[in-house]
Amino acid sequence: MVKLGRTVKLRLYPDAEQSADFLAMSREYQRLANIVSQWIFDHEFPLSWLKINHQLYQVFRQESPLNSQMIQSVFRTVAARYKTVQEQMKQHPRRYKNEDNKWIQVPRDLNWLEKPIHFCRPQADLVRQRNYSFVDEMKRISITTLGKRTKLCFTDKGFEDYFHGDWKLGTVKLVHSRGKWFLHIGITKEVDDFDKQGCPKIVGIDRGLRFLATIYDHLGKTLFFDGQKVLRKRKKFLEVRRQLQSKATKSAKKKLKRLAQRENRWMTDVNHQLAKTLVARYGSHTLFVLEDLTNVTFNTDDLPKSLRNSHRSWSFFQLESFLTYKAQAIQSIVVKVNPAFTSQRCPKCGLVEKTNRHHETHEYWCVQCQYRCNDDRLGAMNIEMLGQKWLSGVKRPKIKKITAIG
Repeated sequence: MVKLGRTVKLRLYPDAEQSADFLAMSREYQRLANIVSQWIFDHEFPLSWLKINHQLYQVFRQESPLNSQMIQSVFRTVAARYKTVQEQMKQHPRRYKNEDNKWIQVPRDLNWLEKPIHFCRPQADLVRQRNYSFVDEMKRISITTLGKRTKLCFTDKGFEDYFHGDWKLGTVKLVHSRGKWFLHIGITKEVDDFDKQGCPKIVGIDRGLRFLATIYDHLGKTLFFDGQKVLRKRKKFLEVRRQLQSKATKSAKKKLKRLAQRENRWMTDVNHQLAKTLVARYGSHTLFVLEDLTNVTFNTDDLPKSLRNSHRSWSFFQLESFLTYKAQAIQSIVVKVNPAFTSQRCPKCGLVEKTNRHHETHEYWCVQCQYRCNDDRLGAMNIEMLGQKWLSGVKRPKIKKITAIG
């Protein structure tokens, strides 16, 4: 069994008094979170929730109007944020040049932090039943504020099915965004895990700019998802941002912020639709294979200036994340393979030669066996072959560059 996780977003409709209560509670929660963050920073990062609780609980109970459960929630929230930052720092070591003028990587930990993590927005994490609960047959919700509980209406449009199945509701985050109040509810569900047996379908996916995704499946069929419209729209966003940045007025900065939110929402929808299309097309018992692009940087020197920004800011990880959780829901799986030589290796004779790929014509032409195909399709083919090896348990051998004969 594998545990699925989702986040359900509810829109709340508080009156003026309830909104003021939410704001006061979330600001107090924010204040205590920053105090805990400073204490962690000053005490060599003891990330144990029990240690933080032992040192600060009684102090907070005496001076803060938050109830006992929410104070405990503050400790967990701050400790979780530091642990997240700790994991991110481990995955992204700093690079330095040594005495020989060579780049070296230095592992990082929380001691590298120059200042404590700051919680800049009012927030509150609520525990089910103790801090929030549904009443009146799921028509209203009851939420704890400072010293009392309040009931109000909400909208769960698009998420109705999650409240009537096998999903379990967890901790809630109270969010205030652009004058509106929302609840982000974490929910979980157990489903059957992916089964390697029974010859699952294998789908190799090569991600890029010219094509959002190039698909090569177990039947030898190829699909191309064109990315030109996306590139043109992102170019328009970039041009508008440059115009607003050149003005540098107060109203221009507000428009920049709204534009960034709009572009993020649009790009998120593009990735959602692409992941949904792949899952719907291939269904359950499918092995989706992607290149592991962690810590991979892309050379943009050969690209025109209009494409360099898109190449640097492309949301590869978001598509990977969406496809992963959508696949798990239908007993499929996403695996990541080593991207080395996937665009240079001939799938027919195994020759690895960089010059076989012709970027100007988007073609791969093997000088040894004369195999020719689209260069994006070639990448997807090699990724699909690595998926076959993963399925059979064969480790990828170290590839040595082969020199073409003649």
